[in-house]
Amino acid sequence: MDKLVLFKNSSRNKLLNKRLGESKFGQYTKILTSISNIYEQLKNLDVMYVIIGLPEDVGVLANHGKSGTSKAWNATLKVLLNIQSNQYTQADKVLILGHLDFSSEISEASRLDLSKKKDILKARKIVSKIDNHVTYIINQIILAGKKPIIIGGGHNNAYGNIKGTSLALNKPINVINFDAHSDFRSEEGRHSGNGFSYAYAEGFLKNYFIFGLHENYTSDKLFKTLNKLKSIEYNTFESLEIRKELEFKEELERALNHISNTPFGIEIDCDAIENIPSSAITPSGFSVNKARRFLSFFAKQDNACYLHICEAAPNKKTNIMVGKLISYLITDFIKAHKN
Repeated sequence: MDKLVLFKNSSRNKLLNKRLGESKFGQYTKILTSISNIYEQLKNLDVMYVIIGLPEDVGVLANHGKSGTSKAWNATLKVLLNIQSNQYTQADKVLILGHLDFSSEISEASRLDLSKKKDILKARKIVSKIDNHVTYIINQIILAGKKPIIIGGGHNNAYGNIKGTSLALNKPINVINFDAHSDFRSEEGRHSGNGFSYAYAEGFLKNYFIFGLHENYTSDKLFKTLNKLKSIEYNTFESLEIRKELEFKEELERALNHISNTPFGIEIDCDAIENIPSSAITPSGFSVNKARRFLSFFAKQDNACYLHICEAAPNKKTNIMVGKLISYLITDFIKAHKN
């Protein structure tokens, strides 16, 4: 737990914008006051959802991507705390735990020359260290009987989410991934493009469905790998939204049939959403409302055990927009489970 920085009341008060006659989400969310015995505290607390931030972009950099995903956590907090607290948002059932402090790992990676193979390998070793911390905190949250809502960070953290959940439940889990990419690339050292392949190879991931793969950005080699594994199914964005060969609602049902027979995680990569600032921003992707429909559909299933929102990379101009998007997704997850 040496990386965990608890979200404090002083931070909450700085971020809250109180208005007369209004109740803000952040006024009613729970927080912890002690870093000791996190598992016991979570187990005994009357909350269902635990929000945890993973502000890092080492995994993205180790995958030759653009930095910025470390900024999504703060962008989210500024907006999320100030939405309304009402019968729909259930703020009293939410704990904002805090974030894992990866500043030393980010600093170490920033000193590397990522055009050199030896430094890429060093960056990927740093990602493996990050994996250990993510695995542990997610494991503790799941063991305590709560549902983690994880705000990244890069998609490398899917590995820690899957492993931590699998170890807590003592069995492999399934995953539905809303993503333009499979992130099932070779086991060449850890990065944001192979979290699922590592989790699968190590026995933590069982059934996997990729929803909305982009045909232009999935290699022939990867398609052949995905096609030969019966435990993996997918559809492509183009088949759904461009050629209209597949119906969105029917594909939701097909994906559900593939993953819902055992506890499953929900992964939302912001790269899949059109014009959202992310590590691989796209001009052609699903609308925000389609992403919200997707999430709501899977979140209401009894076996949904965590939500991970990753790869958003805001800057000063887009902080609020990204914060709003992630806040909508967080509350959609909460509302769907209630219903």
